[in-house]
Amino acid sequence: MAGRTMWKGYIHFGETDVPVKLHTAVKEERIQFHLLHKRDHVRLRQQMVCAYEKKPAPTETQVKAFEVEDGKYIIVDPSKLEQAVPESSRVIEVHEFVETDQIDPIFFDRVYYLEPDTRLKEYNALVGALKEMEVEGICTWTMRKRSYLGALQPSGKILRLNTLRYADEVIPVNALELQKVQRIPLSEKELKIGCDLINQLSAPFQPQKFEDEHQKKLQRLIEKKARGEQVVVPRPKRLKPTTSDKLLQALEASLKKVA
Repeated sequence: MAGRTMWKGYIHFGETDVPVKLHTAVKEERIQFHLLHKRDHVRLRQQMVCAYEKKPAPTETQVKAFEVEDGKYIIVDPSKLEQAVPESSRVIEVHEFVETDQIDPIFFDRVYYLEPDTRLKEYNALVGALKEMEVEGICTWTMRKRSYLGALQPSGKILRLNTLRYADEVIPVNALELQKVQRIPLSEKELKIGCDLINQLSAPFQPQKFEDEHQKKLQRLIEKKARGEQVVVPRPKRLKPTTSDKLLQALEASLKKVA
């Protein structure tokens, strides 16, 4: 099934403009539940209630505010908020090209496909150049009243556009002061057994082999309830962590299982 075009624009770098169509590359399939009134099974609606008057507040009586300190707010006029909305644009502006392995995966957020919209030769040339040089284009663009930072990537014969988190959105691990994370020295035998175990379990990445077990269980539960069957919920397994003095024994046992 062909994906619907979400947005149209141009990839711009140097003196070059490449027309593209943007499509979402991922979908979230989650079972959605609704809240019902327990007594009559009628759907419930949410209301905004004044914490002081204990009464619903109609939309026309609501205002947006920013809390500057506990209990103190700055009221923000909607017209002022509109002034902060980024200027509408149809340009994916490429600012620089970086080597692919320089981008830490922690910065990746959401991925889109970019389909060529005319000028196929220029599109193919860009894909080929990115693959040949093993680089990605760091770019910015505006879509649906939001500004984005992203990475332009080759994927086979097409381009992908990954939104990136901004630097101030990523928490450096050293800022967490993880005192319990310590390097424990391993013997050569422990290290070799660990490497052997990883080698035994090494395989090409095939995501289709894995499914969301939680969603499958929910679906089976709903289907059983719909048929009027009794639902039995199994107790979860509780695993004890392997202590350091038994690490070698556990590694050897794991290796035997996959051998």
